[in-house]
Amino acid sequence: MNDAALETVARNVKAARLAAGLSLDALAGRAEVSKGALVALEGARGNPNLTTLVGIADALGRSVSSLMEEPEEEAPVVVDAREVTPLWTGPSGGTARLLLTNPRPSPVEVWRWILHPGERYESNPHPAGATETLTVIRGRMTFTAGDAAQRLRGGETAVFAADVPHSYEGSGRGPCELIMTVHIPPEHHNG
Repeated sequence: MNDAALETVARNVKAARLAAGLSLDALAGRAEVSKGALVALEGARGNPNLTTLVGIADALGRSVSSLMEEPEEEAPVVVDAREVTPLWTGPSGGTARLLLTNPRPSPVEVWRWILHPGERYESNPHPAGATETLTVIRGRMTFTAGDAAQRLRGGETAVFAADVPHSYEGSGRGPCELIMTVHIPPEHHNG
């Protein structure tokens, strides 16, 4: 295998492993190859034999050829928030719009919120390991995660574990605009 092909395989194996939420140890165990061989492959070192490539491809649920192909360039996704139907509307006209979900390497939802003063949204806990990042563009808000309340104003960003009950409330004189990302942990695979 030439250097360019080895680099392509290394990139593809690592990307597929991360997308599957597998550690080096877990993939090595599933593929029945040594962890050292897998580390070398992901580092574009050595010369993996066909048995190793087939074992890794099978363990990842991929074809060997897909590990050897250059990834196709994907077109950028552009979303206009004005064209997205709100999934929540507050009593004073606040809105929450799920703009998009980026599936790789693990799912990340991108939301745009507008909270008017006093508007409050209560959220149930997300799966274990989920986090949220809140970036206030303008205005003020209070978010509560579990028993801890925190105020944020325009220009501030917070991140918190979202696997507890949490809420958001507009707390300024005017509307609060914020961008929220919800980071959903990849499924954990045993292996």
